[in-house]
Amino acid sequence: MVADVRILHISWEFPPLVYGGLGRHVDALARAQVAAGDEVVVITQTEGSASRDEVHGTTVIRRPRKDPALAFSEENLLAWVAGLEEPLAEAAQDLSRQWRPDVVHAHDWMVAHAAGAAAQLFPAALVTTVHATEAGRHSGWLPNELSRSLHSVEWWLTHCSQRVITCSRSMKREVEQLFDLDPERVIAVPNGIDLAEWRTTPAARRRARARHAGEGPLLVHTGRLEWEKGLHTLLDAMPTLRRRLPGVRLVVAGRGSKEGEVKAQAKRLRLGRSVEFLGWLPEDELHALVAAADVAVVPSRYEPFGLVALEAAALGTPVVVSACGGLAEIADDGRMALTFPPGDHKALAAAVCDAVRDTAASRRRAGHAEQRLREVYPWRRVAALTREVYEAAVADWADRGAPEVTVPPAPPAGSQLISGSG
Repeated sequence: MVADVRILHISWEFPPLVYGGLGRHVDALARAQVAAGDEVVVITQTEGSASRDEVHGTTVIRRPRKDPALAFSEENLLAWVAGLEEPLAEAAQDLSRQWRPDVVHAHDWMVAHAAGAAAQLFPAALVTTVHATEAGRHSGWLPNELSRSLHSVEWWLTHCSQRVITCSRSMKREVEQLFDLDPERVIAVPNGIDLAEWRTTPAARRRARARHAGEGPLLVHTGRLEWEKGLHTLLDAMPTLRRRLPGVRLVVAGRGSKEGEVKAQAKRLRLGRSVEFLGWLPEDELHALVAAADVAVVPSRYEPFGLVALEAAALGTPVVVSACGGLAEIADDGRMALTFPPGDHKALAAAVCDAVRDTAASRRRAGHAEQRLREVYPWRRVAALTREVYEAAVADWADRGAPEVTVPPAPPAGSQLISGSG
């Protein structure tokens, strides 16, 4: 491969249009790749007009979906994605008249067909990052026809790719098992964090503390309000925490499809003013809130990586995480974060109490976290590891060309493909 790599990322989200961690991941990775001297283009969607501009050295091509009025819902999901992928593929075709990448990098199944078409069009090696799987989100099951369809698309995309990237070792094992892939084709590369971006001021932290904390400890949970993120487990722990930590308050920052359910759960548990739902927060307010907390809790039932745990650690906040997936790896055997079994609200309450009461141990974990963030998780290291994956993919593509792929029969309805998840 040449010294400077030409990289085309295809992603269904990219700032400022962000639904979760995937868009932020692509943005940060692209910045690190540009800083390393690579030439980077991102093709993504927009809710506005088609555009092409430069963002931190990355060329970003945005195209609106074909059917902008179609609601994003489970019932409409496949049609919504079809309306997304067609303009992304057209953007790649337009780009091919003036530029050719060494690698097409796809991010999850929602851009599978656009990325596959682009890799054939240029032609170029195809690398896919699987940020999560449909079976994993459902604890190893494919509960309905839609899940079976999404699993088939994931299977097709991973088998079309010369290399597949996962964000943790546990996710690597999951992907190998789900899609029957050669372990040498699946590479674990962690997410990263830019410590310069995860900062706040003492004044902002004091204001957040004054606004949201009561007379006791302040707990914070950030991220999407979805079943797999486990907020329901944390809410179940709150009655115990209120007894053991008088005056404790929980602040929830995020939004998602389960917002109504978790708010109803808080009401059913009579948590009253002990829980505050803030919805989505601007970055500066989010940083101040997390920095002001005594503990950041990440209670996921399924978590390929767990970026919010890194973000909290970057702000110096003690972290308690479920011991699942990538979170267990981030915890580093308890040296960086305390853990509890996923779904166990009693163990969650005990871990939070330990983190609040044993301040000396929490400070030691915070110091270890700072060292790990600087050594293991800087984006320049993530970009260098990703570069190695590209080199292997390009060499494989040069030797063998694009693989011939047929999708196997869909699993039976209600199939369990993996025992548990994460």
